[in-house]
Amino acid sequence: QTLAAKRRQRIDPNQELVALGASNIASAVSGGYPVTGGFARSVVNFDAGAVTPAAGALTAIGLLGAALYLTPLLYFLPKATLAATIIVAVVSLVDLGALRRAYDYSRADFAAVAVTILLTLGAGVEAGVAAGVLVSLALFVWKTAKPHVAEVGRVPGTEHFRNIRRHEVLTDPAIVTLRIDESLYFANARWMEDMILARVTTEPRPRHLILMFSAVNEVDFSALESLEAINSRLTDMGVTLHLSEVKGPVMDRLKRSHFLDQLSGQVFLTQDQAFATLRGTALPPGTAAT
Repeated sequence: QTLAAKRRQRIDPNQELVALGASNIASAVSGGYPVTGGFARSVVNFDAGAVTPAAGALTAIGLLGAALYLTPLLYFLPKATLAATIIVAVVSLVDLGALRRAYDYSRADFAAVAVTILLTLGAGVEAGVAAGVLVSLALFVWKTAKPHVAEVGRVPGTEHFRNIRRHEVLTDPAIVTLRIDESLYFANARWMEDMILARVTTEPRPRHLILMFSAVNEVDFSALESLEAINSRLTDMGVTLHLSEVKGPVMDRLKRSHFLDQLSGQVFLTQDQAFATLRGTALPPGTAAT
C-alpha cells in the first residue's frame, strides 16, 4: 500500500492475501518453494519503473543467469553486502518528515509512531507492530474516556448551534444544551454522568437539559444505564432531560430499551426545534433570555 500510494493507485489487501494463499497451496502440492513477497524487492521494481507482472518473469530470468554464471564472482562477498543492498533499496521510502508532522499535529499519534519505530529497530518487526497496535488502542481508550463536550447556543439569525466559548451565541439561562462529541460506551459512561450532574448544579440552575446527540454514533449498555441514572437524578432535582438530533441507528437501539418510556422530557428531531419549543416555557415571568 505504501508503494501504491506513491502512484495514487488502489489495491485490495484481501485480494492480495487470497492470491498469496492460493500460490502457497499450489506450491505445496507441486513440491515448490513457499511463495512470499519482499518489500525490498518491491522497492527495486518500483524504482526500476516496473508496472506489470512481466517484471517478475524478467527478474527470474536475471536471477537464473546470475546463479549460473556470476556465482564465482559473488562467492567471496560478505553477507553484510546483502543487508547494505536492502538498506539502499528501501531508504528512499523513509520519510523522516512524517515524524515532525506527526509531532506538530498530535503528540499522541507521534508517541504511537515513535514506539513502533523504536521497538521495530530494537526488537524486530513483530514486536514493533504489536506495540504500535497496543499503544494505539490505549490512546483511543484514553481519548474517548473523557470526550469533548461543548455547551452550545444558537448562532444569531441561523438554526446552527455552536460552542458558547468560541462563538457569540444566544442562550437561555433555564436551558442547557450539551453536545457530546463522541460515542458513549463503558469507558466514558461514568465520566459523562458526573460531568452532567456537576453542570446542572452550578448557578444559574437550568430547568431543562438537552443532550445533543448529533456526534453520537453508538450507545452501549453501560452508557444506557448511565443515561437512565442521569434521567432519574435530574428528575429528582427538578430538571427535565431532553434529547436532540439522535441518529437513526442510535434511536433504534434506544427504542429496544425502556429508556425512552422513562425519559422525563422529549426527543427532538433538531436542536433548533428543541430550543424553540422549550424557550417559550422555560423562562420565569420577567426574565430575559441572552
